[in-house]
Amino acid sequence: MLVKPAFCALLVSVAIASPTQAQDGQPQQLQTLTLKVGMHSIRAQIAATPEQRQIGLMFRRDMPINDGMLFVFESPQAQCFWMKNTRLPLTIAFVADDGTIVNLADMQPMDESSHCSAKPVRFALEMNQGWFAQRGIKAGTKLGGAPFAKQSS
Repeated sequence: MLVKPAFCALLVSVAIASPTQAQDGQPQQLQTLTLKVGMHSIRAQIAATPEQRQIGLMFRRDMPINDGMLFVFESPQAQCFWMKNTRLPLTIAFVADDGTIVNLADMQPMDESSHCSAKPVRFALEMNQGWFAQRGIKAGTKLGGAPFAKQSS
């Protein structure tokens, strides 16, 4: 899948303009975009650089109910996550290029166990634990939004 040029420009501006340092145990604040899943909207911070992805949601004590973090990788690969310095219980959705959720995994605070995608993916979306289950969202459900829109020929 090709990603729309406008989204590529957004990722470049996020990588350049966003503060990423989690200094003194403070959470990073990144640019956001809106994703849709059915009738639900998600305000997702975009972690697009290696440093942003490494810090992720570390050091947060809470997160608004419909907020999350979208991890964007350069190419589809098996992706694995852990919860080092992450105080919130999270559910991660591993997402294919077309927005289809490949698999979900619940992750416990401060747990350094690996949680991996069932197949190569380029996206992962972390939300408060239970967010997907409470809305009946499972593997096979499609997310909508700029990262998953196909470029027209």
